[in-house]
Amino acid sequence: MNSALLTADAPDVFEIGDFRAQNVKNGLLAPLDDIIAPVKSDYSKPALDTATVDGKVYGVKMMDDVMMLYYRKSLLSAAGVTPPQTFDELVQAAAKLTTGGRKGLFIGSDGVGDIGYLLLWSNGADLVDPAGRTATFASPQGAAAVAGLKRLRDSKALLEGFTTDWADPSAFNQNAVAMQWSGLWAMPDIKKRHGDDFGVIPWPRYTPTGTPAVRVGGWYELVNAKGKKVEAAKKYVQWLWTQQGELQKDWCVRYGFHVPARKSIAAQTSELTAGPAKDAVGLSQQYGHSFPATWNKATTTIFTQSLVKIANGKAEAAAELAAAQTKCQAELDKQTR
Repeated sequence: MNSALLTADAPDVFEIGDFRAQNVKNGLLAPLDDIIAPVKSDYSKPALDTATVDGKVYGVKMMDDVMMLYYRKSLLSAAGVTPPQTFDELVQAAAKLTTGGRKGLFIGSDGVGDIGYLLLWSNGADLVDPAGRTATFASPQGAAAVAGLKRLRDSKALLEGFTTDWADPSAFNQNAVAMQWSGLWAMPDIKKRHGDDFGVIPWPRYTPTGTPAVRVGGWYELVNAKGKKVEAAKKYVQWLWTQQGELQKDWCVRYGFHVPARKSIAAQTSELTAGPAKDAVGLSQQYGHSFPATWNKATTTIFTQSLVKIANGKAEAAAELAAAQTKCQAELDKQTR
């Protein structure tokens, strides 16, 4: 798609799940503030933030993909464990839930997964400043929280090296773990396997004064700023993704399992109005975080490599994050200056 946008045959309208501010800087995306304005308050802050560059919105969110922590009710009950509310409780719970044939927690085959981001957010830190121009994750709060990766690794309660990664519910469904970080898309399979014997919670706050966190991904509809029919394309996007509630519901729950991005439409989607699915919607709206528009593959790689070193005890969190932040800042500068 990125290559196609550089040609004369690029589509007028397209969808993408990996929004990048660089496309705005390159003049490839049309601002959509005028078409989203009438319903802007119906979108969550994370849904808007990811597609906002220099105060303008360049994408209309189609669906929210909520990521959260699944747990087996019966296994926690048998171990005398309640759903953890803090990071300390999570580490303790994972240890108690670990038996000879089952681990307490699965966050990814590499023992890291998405959790570095969740640790940051749950301790009041963030990847970048609100403008998306300055890397901030090496703050004292960020370093303290990310150091928790080694605590998880040292607990011996993590499932590592499983045949599928965290986005797939196989580890949870095969009783290899009692708790797993995964997405809403996995819920139908989990319900088919475990019935009502599961629940969902956000990633626990790092300290009692922190805030729980979930990650919200999803897809956006965008308009090619260099297309031949920009205004017609904008009207189409407005019609489909801000006005056609029934189509939005159908798209989200008949072709996978997602949350309509508009809060009012999500509230009308019957499949999301009860049980863990309803809980997931509430978690996304209360604790949701999305990656900033300037967070790209290069910054992701730098950050993730540092997380793996910290988790494995090969680097001290504060120094390693400081070095990674310097490298990420250079990548941000390419996009914003």
